Amino acid sequence: MPKATETTLEIDLKALQNNFDELKSKLQPKTKFLAVVKAFSYGNDSVPIAQYLQKANADYFAVAYTNEGEELRNNDITKPILVLHPQKANLQTLLNRRLEPSIYSKKTLLEFISIAENSNQNAYPIHLKFNTGLNRLGFDKIDIDFIIETLAKTNAVKVVSCFSHLAASEDLSEQEFTKNQINLFKDITSTFITKLGYKPILHLCNTSGILNYPEAHFDMVRSGIGLYGFGNDVRYQPNFTPIATLKTVISQIHILQPGDSLGYNRGLITDKEIKTATLPIGHADGLTRIYGKGKGFVFVNGKKAPIVGNVCMDMVMVDVTHIDCNEGDEVIVFDREHTAENLAEAAGTISYELITDLSKRIKRVFLT
Repeated sequence: MPKATETTLEIDLKALQNNFDELKSKLQPKTKFLAVVKAFSYGNDSVPIAQYLQKANADYFAVAYTNEGEELRNNDITKPILVLHPQKANLQTLLNRRLEPSIYSKKTLLEFISIAENSNQNAYPIHLKFNTGLNRLGFDKIDIDFIIETLAKTNAVKVVSCFSHLAASEDLSEQEFTKNQINLFKDITSTFITKLGYKPILHLCNTSGILNYPEAHFDMVRSGIGLYGFGNDVRYQPNFTPIATLKTVISQIHILQPGDSLGYNRGLITDKEIKTATLPIGHADGLTRIYGKGKGFVFVNGKKAPIVGNVCMDMVMVDVTHIDCNEGDEVIVFDREHTAENLAEAAGTISYELITDLSKRIKRVFLT
């Protein structure tokens, strides 16, 4: 891989393929695969990721909001796209771009049917989300009769899938809770299908659900974090490859004397002579202030360098007292060996937050 000359996120598409293949290997041949590419594909770049996965034969895509789906449509993504959290203001646009809404409440059902009817739609695909314990979005079982009665009054929409979301599939201490969710989903969908008169696609599992609950794969599974290289479990992590490497460079080196201060609000006051390196990455790039004052770290010439002082908007300073380095040397923020998960855990957060925080202003380079 080329040495960085600026802050760069390198994205390895071969690693993406490896992770896709690993997840697919856990499925029955007829089980569909939905690739979650919301939030800029978890900080990577949703357009190239979706284009690659479309060629790799992913069956479905999912985004959080309508504008994310629009961007994919504008860039030749033709596979079905599920919008997980559509808003009323965007429903007409969603319909115009042939995006498929998650319908999770009586209000969203009535609103979308109205728009679909006014646009003279016939059997427009919708996905019904049921709440089985996450208690975030979704219909409850008691809403089934309302849904059936409402659907019977229109030909404008057709239910193509029913789904729910596991709350703790990565936590094996919560197996009882997860199995209760699975059983509730089975109960809800059995009742719903009987009254509906046909069987939509059923899907429940996220990445950890795919790995830990094969009995709940149903007709389709959804994966986000697994595609990007995180198995959420030390047992599975060796089979996944983080696809992104975040690199930067040393802009300047300083020698601080005892009693000197460093950065905003004098975030560090030295008690001995130290050598620091200033890097062109900061909280505006997604390396937030939680990583300051020794919680976070980077790797300079293979050696760990703690972040010192407060993280600035566009810069961060690291302690390189013990490292032989020069201005212009490459710095690894995270890669396959020193993962985003390791860095996030050191600051008390999760890899999801770190990688989705990465700013679009960071240069992205795709490796094939």
